[in-house]
Amino acid sequence: MNEEALRALIREAVARHLTDESPSPQPPRTEPVTFGSHASHFRYALPASGGPCLIEPAVTCNHCGYCESHGH
Repeated sequence: MNEEALRALIREAVARHLTDESPSPQPPRTEPVTFGSHASHFRYALPASGGPCLIEPAVTCNHCGYCESHGH
């Protein structure tokens, strides 16, 4: 498949998506979402690491915080 054929397929898919006026199955939710009090947002107090990552020891720690949380 060449680039022009791929572009044509993408244009057709976008056009189909934009002209599809089928009603959505559920109305959008309008409830406020609160964060901060859920357990998945808590972070553990671990000492700073300048060495290998706790999760993936083959790479250096880049302080992403994944090891300090439940990974959510």
